[in-house]
Parts: sequence; structure tokens; C-alpha cells
Amino acid sequence: MADIVRRIEEIEAEMARTQKNKATAHHLGLLKAKLAKLRRELITPKTAGGGPGEGFDVAKTGDARIGFIGFPSVGKSTLLTNLAGVYSEVAAYEFTTLTTVPGVVRYKGAKIQLLDLPGIIEGAKDGKGRGRQVIAVGRTCNLLLIILDVLKPLEHKRIIEREIEGFGIRLNKQPPNIHLKRKRKAV
Repeated sequence: MADIVRRIEEIEAEMARTQKNKATAHHLGLLKAKLAKLRRELITPKTAGGGPGEGFDVAKTGDARIGFIGFPSVGKSTLLTNLAGVYSEVAAYEFTTLTTVPGVVRYKGAKIQLLDLPGIIEGAKDGKGRGRQVIAVGRTCNLLLIILDVLKPLEHKRIIEREIEGFGIRLNKQPPNIHLKRKRKAV
């Protein structure tokens, strides 16, 4: 981690002392690409060899997928444990759930997959606190259930909605009305 930060500082220093003109444009472009790659690594660190690490996304099973999304420590894991009978760790501190925990519930012959997503914080749509990864899993759900703490202000609901909508997920809106018309070729 410290090595990545040091390399970022070195690249930024080199970019600052490099003159900007046609001859150095390519070099500056390469430096910007390296900088972007290092910043991405800083947000989502590489895993050591041996295949991929613990991911957020899980295989889709069943007829529908419901994701529990909300701030940390609002009861998402408790709800999943009570509904699906799957053990999802619960503790008195925030960010207990670090990866997506799946569970399945049967309702009138349909298998519904429930996902306990890690808590998101304000700024999640901008990548704060692995928020992009969490919301990306939420994007694959048929239904997002926003879980709130009753004792917290209703402003928390608006914050969560802003974060989700900032990622391109339309909440409580009809899908766009799209019509396709076949064009006839002129003879």
C-alpha cells in the first residue's frame, strides 16, 4: 500500500516537472495511464496469486434476485438470517459484512435469491468505501430493498437513493418506452 502511494507521488512529481507540448504529449499520456492504474489498485488492491479473491458478485440462482442495501449496521444481515435461515455474521460494530452473503427463500413455488450486501456510505457512487462494487451487484438485482435504521433521520433514505441513482439505477420509475420501427429500403 505504501509502495503504491510512493509510486503515485513519483509519477505526479514527474508530470509536474514535464513541460507540456507536442513532443511530451505521448509521455504525459503514458504517465496519466500509469497514475490511473495505480489509483485503481489503491481502491481495489490486487489479490495474491492463487486465483481471484473474495468477490462481491455471486452466481445468480432462482427466479428473482433481491438485494438488501443500506448503511452499515441497519439490520440487513439480521433480516437475511431470519428470512432465509442463512448465517450472516452480526456484530456490534459497523462493516461486519465485507462481501455479499447470498440466501434463498421459496415463495409460492418460486425460488428467490436474497443478497445481503455490505453497507454503503455517502460517496459510494464515487468509489468511497468499495461502494461502486456493492452498487454494481445491486444493479444485477430484480429488486433493491433499502434497509433503514428507524432511529436515524429520514435523510438517510434520500442519501441512499442519491447514491443508487448516481450509479444509473432508476428507482421507482417505469422503464423507458422504447419502440422499434423497421425501415423499408428504397427501391
